[in-house]
Amino acid sequence: MRCARSAFVIPAIALILFGASACLAQPAKEQPVTTGAGGVAAIEKFISEQKIAKQGNWKSQLPRPPKVAFDAGKKLYWKLETNVGDVKIRLMPDVAPMHVSSTVYLTKLGFYDGVVFHRVITQFMAQGGDPTGTGSGGPGYQYAGETDPKVKHDRGGLLSMANAGPGTDGSQFFLTTSNQSAMDGQ
Repeated sequence: MRCARSAFVIPAIALILFGASACLAQPAKEQPVTTGAGGVAAIEKFISEQKIAKQGNWKSQLPRPPKVAFDAGKKLYWKLETNVGDVKIRLMPDVAPMHVSSTVYLTKLGFYDGVVFHRVITQFMAQGGDPTGTGSGGPGYQYAGETDPKVKHDRGGLLSMANAGPGTDGSQFFLTTSNQSAMDGQ
């Protein structure tokens, strides 16, 4: 499965094809940057201030985005366009504000364009988000995970962040393909 491109969609009326639950460790102590324009606009402003040169190994050398506050009344969706069809995922900024901030940031940059699902395990999950395609790459920054005891991995189609232990979340994510309740709270 290859991730061809990704885009954000904030529809007025949305059909949830896949629920999103972020596999996320204790919330970071960092407080969200609050803006009147909303989280997506704050991320776009951050990007414009960075002057990121998309050359060479740019996907592995990115500055960490700020954790921003998203409009509480709006649902936020991540649309992944793959070679086997589109996947629409509802993001949960109320549960995982840093993860959503990073995902919006990386998507707006085009980070996920052309990135493969490098690990697919039947009846478990499909993992992507590594710019090297090896399972060991990331965006050049890391942050702490975020969890909520109410968020469960009780069915397929749920989004979680992949990491190598505490404080190592970055760009890699996985989508469950079945119930994975053993991953709750991780």
